[in-house]
Amino acid sequence: MLDTVPPPSRARADRYARFGGLTAGALLSLYLIDNSGGLGTGALIAIPVFGLCAAAGVLLGEYITARPQGAVRTAGLAPRRIRDYVPPQLTVVLLIEAALLIALLVTATAIGSPDDMGRAGRVLTMACSGVTESHGPWPGSFYAGPALASLALGTGACGHALRHITRRPGDDQERRDRASAITAAWGLLVAAPLAGTAWSAAGSLRGLSCDGMLGSVAAWTLVPICLVSLSTAIWCLFTVVSPRAAQR
Repeated sequence: MLDTVPPPSRARADRYARFGGLTAGALLSLYLIDNSGGLGTGALIAIPVFGLCAAAGVLLGEYITARPQGAVRTAGLAPRRIRDYVPPQLTVVLLIEAALLIALLVTATAIGSPDDMGRAGRVLTMACSGVTESHGPWPGSFYAGPALASLALGTGACGHALRHITRRPGDDQERRDRASAITAAWGLLVAAPLAGTAWSAAGSLRGLSCDGMLGSVAAWTLVPICLVSLSTAIWCLFTVVSPRAAQR
């Protein structure tokens, strides 16, 4: 495959497209949070919207600079692979967090209960000594369904973007920068919901007295997961903004 050097004007257009995606994602997220009707659904929708807009900005920049004009730098016959361009450590962390998110949402859905308005999976209900307790918000089916759907949609979109970036001609470092930004955009779809899910589940467990020692251990296990995933989300945001600086 032939690799060429993108001209400075297209490199600037790439940056403008990436920051344009971030700006659009931020504005849409704020709008959704303010006009969602409450119950936390606004933030739940805003997170994947921001991640998808960030990925769209990077992909737009890739289309703008997909066929640069310039001298040929290198010629290689080996096929490019996505795993050669994504950041390995961040990718491993995000795959682990994605598995934790899916497991936590599935478990929360299985043991969640309807709230007083009949909305399924919004509270955790337990009974002991003849007393029934409920506490929420609990990340059951009311929240798990949209979160899993967003994760699936975002995974497909980011996977398409990575495939496109890997196969199209261009500078090798530019491919790594864009692959890092796309991976980080997908990471926002994973890490931010995991932080919110772990935090709300821990809060509900700590708000019940019927869960006993097992519930207390589970609650205090979820707090570190929340903190780690929140740190990951912050790092992913930094990587989307400045992928080359994050690689250093």
